[in-house]
Amino acid sequence: MNTPQYITAEGAQKLKAELERLKGPEREALAKRLREAIQMGDLSENADYHKAKEDQAFLEGRIQELEYILRTAIIIEETDGPKETVSIGARVTVQEDGLEPEVFQIVGAKEADPRAGKISNESPIGRALLNHRVGDTVEVDTPGGKITLTILKIE
Repeated sequence: MNTPQYITAEGAQKLKAELERLKGPEREALAKRLREAIQMGDLSENADYHKAKEDQAFLEGRIQELEYILRTAIIIEETDGPKETVSIGARVTVQEDGLEPEVFQIVGAKEADPRAGKISNESPIGRALLNHRVGDTVEVDTPGGKITLTILKIE
Protein backbone atom coordinates (compact mmCIF):
# COMPACT_ATOMS: atom_id res chain seq x y z
CA MET A 1 0.00 0.00 0.00
CA ASN A 2 1.26 3.47 -0.86
CA THR A 3 1.88 6.08 1.81
CA PRO A 4 -0.55 8.95 1.32
CA GLN A 5 1.00 12.01 -0.35
CA TYR A 6 0.16 15.34 1.26
CA ILE A 7 0.28 18.68 -0.49
CA THR A 8 -0.76 22.19 0.50
CA ALA A 9 -3.40 24.04 -1.51
CA GLU A 10 -0.63 26.38 -2.74
CA GLY A 11 1.47 23.41 -3.84
CA ALA A 12 -1.50 21.89 -5.68
CA GLN A 13 -2.02 25.17 -7.57
CA LYS A 14 1.64 25.19 -8.63
CA LEU A 15 1.37 21.59 -9.87
CA LYS A 16 -1.84 22.41 -11.78
CA ALA A 17 -0.13 25.39 -13.43
CA GLU A 18 2.85 23.22 -14.40
CA LEU A 19 0.51 20.57 -15.79
CA GLU A 20 -1.35 23.14 -17.92
CA ARG A 21 1.96 24.50 -19.24
CA LEU A 22 3.24 21.03 -20.09
CA LYS A 23 0.02 19.92 -21.77
CA GLY A 24 -0.28 23.17 -23.73
CA PRO A 25 2.71 25.22 -24.91
CA GLU A 26 5.40 22.66 -24.00
CA ARG A 27 3.65 19.79 -25.80
CA GLU A 28 2.98 21.98 -28.85
CA ALA A 29 6.62 23.16 -29.04
CA LEU A 30 7.84 19.58 -28.80
CA ALA A 31 5.45 18.42 -31.55
CA LYS A 32 6.80 21.20 -33.77
CA ARG A 33 10.40 20.12 -33.06
CA LEU A 34 9.50 16.53 -33.93
CA ARG A 35 7.83 17.56 -37.20
CA GLU A 36 10.89 19.62 -38.17
CA ALA A 37 13.27 16.77 -37.31
CA ILE A 38 11.20 14.27 -39.32
CA GLN A 39 11.26 16.59 -42.34
CA MET A 40 15.08 16.44 -42.31
CA GLY A 41 14.93 12.90 -43.64
CA ASP A 42 16.84 9.81 -42.42
CA LEU A 43 15.69 9.31 -38.81
CA SER A 44 18.24 6.62 -37.95
CA GLU A 45 21.05 9.18 -37.73
CA ASN A 46 19.04 12.28 -36.92
CA ALA A 47 20.23 13.56 -33.53
CA ASP A 48 17.52 16.24 -33.41
CA TYR A 49 14.84 13.59 -33.85
CA HIS A 50 16.28 11.31 -31.15
CA LYS A 51 16.65 14.22 -28.70
CA ALA A 52 13.08 15.36 -29.39
CA LYS A 53 11.79 11.79 -28.84
CA GLU A 54 13.71 11.62 -25.53
CA ASP A 55 12.28 14.99 -24.47
CA GLN A 56 8.80 13.81 -25.46
CA ALA A 57 9.11 10.70 -23.28
CA PHE A 58 10.25 12.84 -20.35
CA LEU A 59 7.42 15.36 -20.90
CA GLU A 60 4.73 12.67 -21.11
CA GLY A 61 6.14 10.95 -18.01
CA ARG A 62 6.03 14.21 -16.05
CA ILE A 63 2.45 14.85 -17.22
CA GLN A 64 1.43 11.38 -15.99
CA GLU A 65 3.21 11.95 -12.67
CA LEU A 66 1.50 15.32 -12.11
CA GLU A 67 -1.93 13.92 -13.01
CA TYR A 68 -1.40 11.04 -10.57
CA ILE A 69 -0.26 13.34 -7.75
CA LEU A 70 -3.19 15.71 -8.25
CA ARG A 71 -5.64 12.80 -8.44
CA THR A 72 -4.41 10.99 -5.32
CA ALA A 73 -2.83 13.58 -3.02
CA ILE A 74 -4.50 14.73 0.16
CA ILE A 75 -4.82 18.53 0.03
CA ILE A 76 -3.90 20.23 3.30
CA GLU A 77 -6.09 23.24 3.98
CA GLU A 78 -4.18 25.92 5.84
CA THR A 79 -5.98 27.69 8.66
CA ASP A 80 -5.08 31.04 10.17
CA GLY A 81 -4.09 31.44 13.78
CA PRO A 82 -2.41 29.25 16.35
CA LYS A 83 -2.76 25.47 16.32
CA GLU A 84 -2.75 23.06 19.25
CA THR A 85 -0.34 20.54 17.76
CA VAL A 86 2.08 20.32 14.85
CA SER A 87 0.37 18.90 11.76
CA ILE A 88 1.05 18.85 8.05
CA GLY A 89 0.65 22.37 6.68
CA ALA A 90 1.60 24.03 9.98
CA ARG A 91 4.37 26.60 10.34
CA VAL A 92 6.48 25.72 13.34
CA THR A 93 9.03 27.92 15.09
CA VAL A 94 11.67 25.79 16.80
CA GLN A 95 14.91 26.48 18.60
CA GLU A 96 17.92 24.25 18.93
CA ASP A 97 19.94 24.77 22.12
CA GLY A 98 21.95 27.98 21.88
CA LEU A 99 20.97 28.76 18.26
CA GLU A 100 18.60 31.25 16.66
CA PRO A 101 14.97 30.14 16.27
CA GLU A 102 14.03 28.70 12.88
CA VAL A 103 10.65 28.50 11.14
CA PHE A 104 9.65 25.42 9.16
CA GLN A 105 6.49 24.60 7.31
CA ILE A 106 5.62 20.90 7.40
CA VAL A 107 4.61 19.80 3.90
CA GLY A 108 4.27 16.59 1.92
CA ALA A 109 7.37 15.04 0.35
CA LYS A 110 6.51 16.24 -3.18
CA GLU A 111 6.53 19.85 -2.00
CA ALA A 112 9.56 19.82 0.30
CA ASP A 113 12.11 22.59 -0.26
CA PRO A 114 14.43 22.86 2.75
CA ARG A 115 16.08 26.08 1.46
CA ALA A 116 12.65 27.72 1.50
CA GLY A 117 11.90 26.36 4.99
CA LYS A 118 9.50 23.67 3.72
CA ILE A 119 10.35 20.29 5.22
CA SER A 120 8.69 16.98 4.50
CA ASN A 121 6.47 15.25 7.02
CA GLU A 122 8.59 12.18 6.18
CA SER A 123 11.94 13.86 7.02
CA PRO A 124 13.53 13.17 10.42
CA ILE A 125 12.70 16.67 11.74
CA GLY A 126 9.20 16.73 10.22
CA ARG A 127 8.35 13.31 11.60
CA ALA A 128 9.70 14.21 15.07
CA LEU A 129 7.68 17.45 15.28
CA LEU A 130 4.32 16.01 14.22
CA ASN A 131 1.64 15.90 16.94
CA HIS A 132 3.76 17.83 19.48
CA ARG A 133 2.70 21.06 21.24
CA VAL A 134 4.23 24.45 22.02
CA GLY A 135 6.81 23.99 24.80
CA ASP A 136 7.53 20.37 23.89
CA THR A 137 11.15 19.38 23.39
CA VAL A 138 11.82 16.73 20.77
CA GLU A 139 14.96 14.75 20.02
CA VAL A 140 15.69 14.22 16.35
CA ASP A 141 18.06 11.67 14.85
CA THR A 142 19.49 13.48 11.84
CA PRO A 143 22.23 12.34 9.46
CA GLY A 144 24.51 14.78 11.33
CA GLY A 145 23.65 13.30 14.74
CA LYS A 146 21.05 13.87 17.46
CA ILE A 147 19.63 17.35 17.93
CA THR A 148 17.14 18.69 20.45
CA LEU A 149 14.47 21.15 19.33
CA THR A 150 12.06 23.13 21.48
CA ILE A 151 8.76 24.12 19.86
CA LEU A 152 8.18 27.85 20.40
CA LYS A 153 5.17 28.52 18.18
CA ILE A 154 2.74 26.66 15.90
CA GLU A 155 0.62 28.47 13.34
